[in-house]
Amino acid sequence: MARIMGIDYGTKKIGIATTDPLQIICSPLTTVPTPEIFDFLAKYIAEEDVEGIVVGESLNLDGTPSQIAHFVVGFVRKLKKLYPNLTIATQDERFTSVDARKIILQSGAKKKKRRDKSLVDKVSASLILQRYMDRNRGFSI
Repeated sequence: MARIMGIDYGTKKIGIATTDPLQIICSPLTTVPTPEIFDFLAKYIAEEDVEGIVVGESLNLDGTPSQIAHFVVGFVRKLKKLYPNLTIATQDERFTSVDARKIILQSGAKKKKRRDKSLVDKVSASLILQRYMDRNRGFSI
């Protein structure tokens, strides 16, 4: 098996998570400035066996596209063009940032760490990826 990557897209930075090679565990990986994402992905995919990328779909509470949804659509389009052999999917990302903050708080992280937006972004990416995997295994959250 190969890894699946999760992406929490932002206009300034992107949170990234990945599974282990057996696709059992999702873990936060890093946060990358948005302009550097394609360089990062090229290097990572060259070094690791990756079979797919899941991008958080930016929606409002009522299910309509959010303000940055068009950026996400363009990003997904470019991923599909650059990596035609990978599965590129989207996953509803509503509440992942809220849930990520709760997880970080429950982990006992100090106040300074809890304010680290990069940490929230990569934990959010992990939640996006986990929800995608749960949905595709027949489980539900």
